[in-house]
Amino acid sequence: MSIRAQDVVPISEARARLTELSDEVVGGAEKLLTKNGAAYVALIDARKLDYYHALEAEHASLVLLAEADVALRELAAGERVSSDALMQALADR
Repeated sequence: MSIRAQDVVPISEARARLTELSDEVVGGAEKLLTKNGAAYVALIDARKLDYYHALEAEHASLVLLAEADVALRELAAGERVSSDALMQALADR
């Protein structure tokens, strides 16, 4: 969803309109609050925030699985390093 001009609200104005802005957000809008003319925080529906957190956790799991897959492929190909060699390489840094 793209942010429209009416969705950008100075934080000073948002203080007075918090209930109204909250109702708009629950209705599907997202609000970008600005401070001194720069983006500061966003108001989003709590369900969307939960969804975003679930996506973030899923992404982290996929990254870990991809790394594990690479490691297993390297191990299967005989491309492994002993713990002593690893420690030495780290010490040489």
